[in-house]
Amino acid sequence: MAQGQPDLTGRVALVTGASRGIGRAIAQRLAAAGATVIITARSAGTAVPGKRKGADRLISGTLEETRALIEEAGGRAIVLAADLENPAERASLIARATEAGGGRLDILINNAGFADYARIEAMSDETFERTITHYLRAPFELARDAIPGMKARGEGWIVNIGSVTAMSALQPFAPHHMRGGDTLYASIKASLHRFSQGLAAEMLNDNIAVNAVGPSTAIRTPGADDLIPKEYPTEDVAYIAATVLAMCHLPAAERTGNVAFSMHWPAHHKLQVMSLDGRTELPPAEPPAWSHPHIIAAGI
Repeated sequence: MAQGQPDLTGRVALVTGASRGIGRAIAQRLAAAGATVIITARSAGTAVPGKRKGADRLISGTLEETRALIEEAGGRAIVLAADLENPAERASLIARATEAGGGRLDILINNAGFADYARIEAMSDETFERTITHYLRAPFELARDAIPGMKARGEGWIVNIGSVTAMSALQPFAPHHMRGGDTLYASIKASLHRFSQGLAAEMLNDNIAVNAVGPSTAIRTPGADDLIPKEYPTEDVAYIAATVLAMCHLPAAERTGNVAFSMHWPAHHKLQVMSLDGRTELPPAEPPAWSHPHIIAAGI
């Protein structure tokens, strides 16, 4: 563990959607900081397809692969398969995670999701409901279920993974906004940002920190690759993992209620960013010139 980096030794973290992409990266970084990380997704040992545009879409990545990466780096991970589209599995996840963590759960990272873009005029009710379930209902239910245990221990940390798409669409509208497809997704992510800030206020006196963290631009992951234009310059997933880690160790009175972005937050706070295994210092974060001009680097 690098000197000056947060030490999560003894903490137990639950990371949803950890079979690949951003969730996997966050799980790796928290484990490298000393946490026991409970990793959850639908794909335990075999990849499971998700729905996109009315068809099954199989994307690589499993929890067992994530666990192997964490253990190879000297960390500890526990695999706990769950389908967050299944109400019963959502309802039991926090209890299962707490049991797997030896009776405690200190950190909850709400990352899971499978974006299914469609213009509003062509969107099915199924896509509408799935988008709400992935990006608002599941974070709400898991946070609600995790809070009593955190309150009993006198501390806790909840991080919801947001999105820069939640920022206002600037006029004149860009071509990608006019093509549409992400309007509902962006709207729900905006709701998640406000949910995070409101929950932070409710939980402040209980010493439970609640923050939202999103990419400053876009991160190319297996699940998002076909939603990002091939020519679009994307950012290293290590920076969002570092930003999430920064939200998981201080008392709520010192850091809560932020909506922070992966390149802006580390740059503004001069955060030392390490590789996912915690062993190598990466170049200082530099917010791209093409990122949304209304992002507040210090977080809001």
